[in-house]
Amino acid sequence: MVLADELAKKQQSISVAEFFEKNKHMLGFDSPTRGIITTIKEAIDNSLDACEEAEILPDILVSVQKLGEGVFRVVVEDNGPGIIPEKIPNVFAKLLYGSRFHQIRQTRGQQGIGISAAVLHAQLTTGTSTLVISRVSVMMKAHKMTLTIKTETNEPEVISHEEIEWMHPHGTHVELVFKSTMQAKKKLLEYLKYTSIVNPHARFRIEIDDEFFTLDRVSNDVPPCPISIKPHPYGIELGVLKRMTAASDLPLKEFLIKNFSKIGEKIALEIGATARLNPIVRVNTIQLEQLNHLLDAMQTVKIPAPPASQCLSPITEKLIVKGMEKEFQLDFIKARTRPSNVFDGNSFIVEAAIGYGGKLPPEGNAMILRFANRVPLLYQQGACAITSTIANINWKNYGVSQQNLPMGPILILVHVAATNVPFTSESKDAIASIPKIEREITLVLQELGRDLKLFLNRRNKNKLLDDRARAICTVLPLIAKKIGEILELPPPNTSLIEGKIMRQVVLKKKSTGGKISIRVDNYTMNDQEVSVYDISSDPARNATISPDFVMEMEGEYTKVWKRTLPAGENFEVSYTGVGGGIVDMQGVAENMRVVVDVDV
Repeated sequence: MVLADELAKKQQSISVAEFFEKNKHMLGFDSPTRGIITTIKEAIDNSLDACEEAEILPDILVSVQKLGEGVFRVVVEDNGPGIIPEKIPNVFAKLLYGSRFHQIRQTRGQQGIGISAAVLHAQLTTGTSTLVISRVSVMMKAHKMTLTIKTETNEPEVISHEEIEWMHPHGTHVELVFKSTMQAKKKLLEYLKYTSIVNPHARFRIEIDDEFFTLDRVSNDVPPCPISIKPHPYGIELGVLKRMTAASDLPLKEFLIKNFSKIGEKIALEIGATARLNPIVRVNTIQLEQLNHLLDAMQTVKIPAPPASQCLSPITEKLIVKGMEKEFQLDFIKARTRPSNVFDGNSFIVEAAIGYGGKLPPEGNAMILRFANRVPLLYQQGACAITSTIANINWKNYGVSQQNLPMGPILILVHVAATNVPFTSESKDAIASIPKIEREITLVLQELGRDLKLFLNRRNKNKLLDDRARAICTVLPLIAKKIGEILELPPPNTSLIEGKIMRQVVLKKKSTGGKISIRVDNYTMNDQEVSVYDISSDPARNATISPDFVMEMEGEYTKVWKRTLPAGENFEVSYTGVGGGIVDMQGVAENMRVVVDVDV
């Protein structure tokens, strides 16, 4: 009895802030290297969500400056709608405080832990308070606060608060000082680069120790902000249903229609009949055993899936391709967005893209980019359902070598957008193994794998044709030389024939009796952007097609014609003159051939 009394005296409750103070690894602050990335990630997530809710194109500044040995100042500033001063302390200095936890829609942050956990991390490592500046309107002054968290009570403490003039009409500036290391610089730039890919409407300005980078937006359209929907019956558990019914005195039919997604009068009556409950019974009078029957009925009656078009905001195939093209040089890229699906009453959509060739490393494992609700997942790749699903696909069927993961110059991007992403931990680094999600990832990657196989087959076929054409072009000049010797004439110029066989872009300048002609033939399989440069003493004032640019210097005229040539088409211009000079051509084609004929 005495021992029990002693043990009882030691027992006490702790606040959530105290818990995470001793378990900060659960939130992604498990090392100094990772802490700086997690801090910036949480601040950017808040900025992007706020801008999208206000329908503002995000313009975000990220600054990292070293203050001393192992001490860094991180600043994240956005042009969002700002935060009213009364809410600033709770938003930044109280864990589990936010506006999105009770909303069923796609958001980057949801638990109200992220940015306040970063504030706690700064407080623990350097003992410094966090500086926040926010302004909601050009008609009002900005509010500047310094904050800390009272870990014993999980309540904010405002150290100082003043109104100031600020250069921005609206937005938020958060500044934290904490211990870290810049060994994570490469990883930090990767995170920002990947964030830019899946948020193509955002622009990031980055300052890291006096180095400046810019990641520009490729879309000027703000993605539609997802709308919060009611919970779906398939995702409800008994305890939640018991709490909901206890707090309502509505009749069963009205309760079901009012509180759940996709339940109309017909389905509500069917659920009541299946559960053997009268549709007019007050739900707060239903006993626990009857609630069990009601729950079973709610999850067995066929109910349409939640309206994913309202609560989700996928990136879309077009913008995924644009984002990847901005950051990677690839020979092949395709993206796919799967139809929406549901797991445990949660709507989700899987999107994916495959890139191949270009400047990707020719050897080693494929580059895998994982995303959830437009946020990069940089850590715990091996524990993620995306990685395991990629490994379980037979990539050899699509012409890609494989040792567990696919190998070679291949990039695989997978994005899971969901109202509730099933992460394996609070640090939100890896997606749990949910069979429906894994199946959608498999299906979308198999679709893309078939596209990749067609590209590789076509490329291999073209390579074979090129090898054959190259062999023919090696022999042609020798044949022409022999013909010339037999006929006792100069050997004919085979350049045009070789260009056609080799599928090149061929430029030919010819001078005949005072008439100069320039012709470009596109023998490639693709449209080509070409610029033709003709430098000579001829001003070409009577050219059949006027140059796009003319410059005269010391009697020499530089004429430039810029054209887009469709595959198999040509462009020709002529003018009177004496000829001579220099002719050249630039464009995107790998092989360009210039042929100049002497005066005839």
